[in-house]
Amino acid sequence: MQLRDFFSPDAIRLELEGDTKDDVLKELVGLLDLDEKSEGILFKMLKRRENLGSTGIGRGIAIPHCRSLVVNRLRVAFGRKKEGVDFKAIDGKPVHHIFLIVAPPLEVSNQYLPVLGKIAQFSKEADIAERLDELDSPEEFMELLEARGA
Repeated sequence: MQLRDFFSPDAIRLELEGDTKDDVLKELVGLLDLDEKSEGILFKMLKRRENLGSTGIGRGIAIPHCRSLVVNRLRVAFGRKKEGVDFKAIDGKPVHHIFLIVAPPLEVSNQYLPVLGKIAQFSKEADIAERLDELDSPEEFMELLEARGA
């Protein structure tokens, strides 16, 4: 399983506009190309998940995730906010890189947790935050995943 197989350039935004956690979550949900009602439902589910505990894992990275009926297959998106946003991360620092993962409640391929784990592992590589900061295009993001064998 390769992470790059789950991402597509149109679900990668290197200039998130939002200034709050809610704003950037809405923006990332918008990248999944769902109808308005589904976007609203998904946003509420992600908020509920965040209320259980922040998905900000530290080192400027967050991995908001949930299961929802509004998707029929595993969906992922990536967003970058150079100025950072308060995600109530475990290290108390602003988040700059956000990986969104959404999967249906019952998923035949059962890739939700493996993808979540692989993104967490990728995010912990020593220079990854720096490399994500340097990206100029969604294609470069895909190339970084490829180069790291992710």
